[in-house]
Amino acid sequence: MSAATRKTAVVIGAGPGLGLSVAHRFGREGYAVALVSRSDARHARYVASLAAAGVEAAAFVADVRDHDRALAALDAIVERFGTIDVLYYGPGAADLDAAPLPPITGITSEDVREAMEVVYPTVALVGKVLPRMVERGEGGLLFAGGLSAVMPMPALGSLAISSAALRNYALTLNAALADQGVYAGSLIIGGLIERGDIHAHVMSRPELFGDAGIRTLDPDAIADTAWDLYAKRDRPEATFSAF
Repeated sequence: MSAATRKTAVVIGAGPGLGLSVAHRFGREGYAVALVSRSDARHARYVASLAAAGVEAAAFVADVRDHDRALAALDAIVERFGTIDVLYYGPGAADLDAAPLPPITGITSEDVREAMEVVYPTVALVGKVLPRMVERGEGGLLFAGGLSAVMPMPALGSLAISSAALRNYALTLNAALADQGVYAGSLIIGGLIERGDIHAHVMSRPELFGDAGIRTLDPDAIADTAWDLYAKRDRPEATFSAF
């Protein structure tokens, strides 16, 4: 595919689980892939995996909580590939060893503010890419969020609030963009995603998590659905639950 006709998918929060599966799924459809994550420690492996599958890919380092650097990464991607046609937003937990958040009955406004730190960048990133998508009359925005957005899960505390905010943003974008050629969709995920960092962390600590790792989700199946949502545009979201 020539540079003039090639499309590019950006994976924000590229990791060994769902992020890489989404990259491969869009790559199979002929998309070039730009991977973005906080560290470049595993980028060479990811790019090699995609190259072996015949997918053109490049990796970029940025933490979504650093707005300036995240936006600069998008500029670098456009410089490298020409356009951003699909933006997938699915950053994982910043600190796997962080203390559990208090349940919903014990949260503070500061807890909510901290949980929303993964939502605020979404608006900035969308604001960066959306105008050109609308101008071209095509494009896609996909957001991965938690099951607490649609199901009461008191133990997740402030994460339930941020998950609901991300979902509502995606669905409202979907409604606003329906007649402009740009799709927005929400992936609601409840359960450990196989091959992902959180799954590996849970499986490595059986003394803390017990059999929690048994209830898992296949990242390739979720990525297939992500593609279907974008390609068919017949629904604004899909829910995956291992519970």
